[in-house]
Amino acid sequence: MARGRSSRERTLADRVFGTLLSISVASATIATVVSAYLHQSTVMAEARIELGNECDVLASTLNSSDDEATELSNIDFGAMRATLVTPSGEVLYDSRVSSGELVGHEDRPEIVEALDDGDGSSTRASDTLGSVSLYEARRLKSGNVIRLSVERNGVFSILVGDLGILALVLLVLVVVSWFASRTMAARLVQPILQIDPAHLDGPAPYEELQPLTDRLAVQQTELISQMEELKSAEAIRREFTANVTHELKTPIASIMGASELMRDGFVLEEDIPGFAARINDESQRLAALVNDILMLSRLDESHRERSLQSFGTMEPVDLLTIAHDVCDRMAGRADAAGVTLTLDGESALVEGYPRIVDELVANLCSNAIRYNRPGGRVDVRVGLMDGHPTVEVADTGIGIPEEAQAKVFERFYRVETSRSRASGGTGLGLAIVKHAAALHDAEVSLQSEVGVGTTITVSFPPFAYQAMATER
Repeated sequence: MARGRSSRERTLADRVFGTLLSISVASATIATVVSAYLHQSTVMAEARIELGNECDVLASTLNSSDDEATELSNIDFGAMRATLVTPSGEVLYDSRVSSGELVGHEDRPEIVEALDDGDGSSTRASDTLGSVSLYEARRLKSGNVIRLSVERNGVFSILVGDLGILALVLLVLVVVSWFASRTMAARLVQPILQIDPAHLDGPAPYEELQPLTDRLAVQQTELISQMEELKSAEAIRREFTANVTHELKTPIASIMGASELMRDGFVLEEDIPGFAARINDESQRLAALVNDILMLSRLDESHRERSLQSFGTMEPVDLLTIAHDVCDRMAGRADAAGVTLTLDGESALVEGYPRIVDELVANLCSNAIRYNRPGGRVDVRVGLMDGHPTVEVADTGIGIPEEAQAKVFERFYRVETSRSRASGGTGLGLAIVKHAAALHDAEVSLQSEVGVGTTITVSFPPFAYQAMATER
């Protein structure tokens, strides 16, 4: 009995192997082509949104600049192309070609639309075969138009040219699948359909399928876990996007309101310095927010793609030197807040990225000063603790309630929203600290008491050079 069953199962595998292999290859080919098309469509849509956002940010920057062309020449646009055009169509600046070599742009649809409506966009086929150029333009306060463009590879024309072949392949696949399913239904399909996906711990209908059902059982468990993680990540992404939009709107609205009042002559001459100061404060707040968002995005992208090339190379970093530099930069801010800033400790080497370590220490000190009180203290201590290079920042500020301590490292979370906004806080400082520490495999601990103060300690992994120096 056992020998007969084994022979029958092997015969079944031999009979269906060739047919299933052909169907699988055809299905995979079709799925690949369709997926490539859908992916390209999504990429084009996302590129359009990203280009528009970049154009909005650049227009906001240029609106606060006295020399737009000089401001543009100091910016690295990477793969994008930037063009500054006058209302008459004259090109004042182009990041790719000398402006004198370009003809007038007065007839470009995105330029015409931007001059009429304030913003414009268009899509044109490039000279390069198979690529498409996306254009976004914004009218500036000066009347000039800033335009950004980027090229993306297109697959639509290729797919259109192959529609006949794809249709034929699909037809053949349907016919073959229909005949194959009728032939094998009684022996193969029905037993497989009887497999209960919710209960995969029983025996498979065929011996060849036993490893598959066992693996499916494991994957089912993993899939449930991954779905929960994806839901959590998606919720975080939506919340972060909403928070970024809200946080950016506030300073932009304030800048626009003040500048429009000044432009329309509703501000008395003696009040102009106050309005200008308000615009400057909000611009600095906006710049700090954008810088923090960019830093977090780079940290997230580096972690997700396992690529840290944008931060340079890891090298020995002295925490004491970094802390000295940060305290020197923060001295003026501490004096203005009536806070005493001190530094104590000894040299402690870590293997890391100097810029990121500096960002970590700077955000700790900035938070300690911001949430302090006049006459308070911020004490920065650097050294070795149980063989671990450690930096500790302690303040005598307002403290953090116990129920909020687990949330302060979340993005845009503020214990005191009004106080943070008034002092220029973005709500991203401790989130950057958390990601920067994770980038260096460091541990962050927090101790705080309301009305007494807060101490945050970052402990880095032991560094070989430091250990050798200690032994000597």
